[in-house]
Amino acid sequence: MSVIVDKNLAEMLANGLSEMGLVLSSEQQNKLLAYVGLLEKWNKTYSLTSIREPERMVPLHLLDSLAPLAKLPDHALRMLDVGSGFGTPGIPLAIARPDWQLTLLDSNHKKTTFLRQAILELKLDNISVVTDRVEAYQPETGFQIITSRAFAELSEFVRLTGHLLAEGGEWAALKGVYPYEEIALLPAGVHVTGVDSLAVPGLDAERHLVHVVKVI
Repeated sequence: MSVIVDKNLAEMLANGLSEMGLVLSSEQQNKLLAYVGLLEKWNKTYSLTSIREPERMVPLHLLDSLAPLAKLPDHALRMLDVGSGFGTPGIPLAIARPDWQLTLLDSNHKKTTFLRQAILELKLDNISVVTDRVEAYQPETGFQIITSRAFAELSEFVRLTGHLLAEGGEWAALKGVYPYEEIALLPAGVHVTGVDSLAVPGLDAERHLVHVVKVI
């Protein structure tokens, strides 16, 4: 993969990773920046994200996606990114954790076409892409972690994906402000085990990671 690295973006990413205490190789950082480059390129035609400037994509898409890493298991696992859209948090997480197996699920063909091209160009062999509605998706095995970024309210997220969660697995939902009301509306049979406050360098906004499990 030939990557032309923008020094300012590279410095912004490196500083952000350092602030979050994340150690990624230069190859991983270059892949993250190459992903931003692909997103910027495709966005001109397909309008995948309202964020059009690469210098805003670094904190809003890369660092925001990577912020939960310290709050997630450090062993190999199967993760599902529901409503992945243009690939967040799935693609940055897959780059940072090559030992994880990620499935990116979205019903929008335009977006999954971009996802497939991105993983091809970035040579990410730990990602699979599925074009389907979440309630219709029936994989052979469940996922240890199901995540989403701005997909749905917690109760709807849990309801639509309950059949996809492996035994002993958890939902790890990325949210903005602390979702008091969403937590209060969760159905019986699930339990919030914790809500982590996430600090994202360069982002002046609240971010939280909500951990939810099935009640045994």
